[in-house]
Amino acid sequence: MSTSTDLDRYLAETRSYPMLTAEEERDLARRWRDSGDEEAARKLVGSHMRLVVKIARKFSGYGVDLADVIAEGNVGLMQAVEKFDPELGYRFATYAQWWIRAAIQEYVLTARSLVRMGTTSAQKKLFFNLRRLKSRLAEYGEGDLSPDSVSSIARDLGVPEADVIDMNRRLAMRDASLNAEISESAETEWQDLLEDEGERQDVRVAEADELGWRRELLEEGLQHLDQRERHILVERRLSEEPMTLEALGRHYGVSSERVRQIEVRAFEKLQKAVRSAALNSGGELRAA
Repeated sequence: MSTSTDLDRYLAETRSYPMLTAEEERDLARRWRDSGDEEAARKLVGSHMRLVVKIARKFSGYGVDLADVIAEGNVGLMQAVEKFDPELGYRFATYAQWWIRAAIQEYVLTARSLVRMGTTSAQKKLFFNLRRLKSRLAEYGEGDLSPDSVSSIARDLGVPEADVIDMNRRLAMRDASLNAEISESAETEWQDLLEDEGERQDVRVAEADELGWRRELLEEGLQHLDQRERHILVERRLSEEPMTLEALGRHYGVSSERVRQIEVRAFEKLQKAVRSAALNSGGELRAA
């Protein structure tokens, strides 16, 4: 139902279904529950389409299309048919209205803004009652509420005053597309004025290139060390969890001081080899 013609056709269809008695409702519900009689379910749904329209009209002030609201209400109505137990004794409309309203509320909360208006039950209660309470307090403007009104609404709904202020401001605003032009005479869109605060692509590429170059130099420099020097240097300076001097001393059967001396000598040899390789490649090695 995306056009007024479709909506008019739907409203006419709701009037084509007769109202049901309590016994007729129970009979149709039993036929659907016990034997999956689709015709029975169709009649039960059709006879309550008026109820969907009645509930949907109450949400007309939230900036969403009535036809879409009715469509969502019908989803709730069909869910009610699936869950209804005719043996409990109450009328189907009493049961269905809760499913219809829940489906519509969820849709309105999602469709009203690209940014969700409320996630907790208290926030949803605030969203759907704020307009009514503002009217009761004669707060008809689009600006901020008076401090007294904020306190009154927060107290009535059991929510923080900050939530009342925030929700009122959000309801007064409308979503705007970043693809919209700044003015009729300009071809610039709002998104063109957004600044990317992340690191520039050229900087990331340059840093990645230099990192790769440094790794190549390191690999080449390590080739100038003997096996023991290379192992000690890697374990002491290039590992996420460096080995202790004592552990390496036990591994090689030498003292901790001897391991430290080998480490220092190996590091000096590595530095010299890396500088030499950098000069040979035509680059300049800067301090990390």
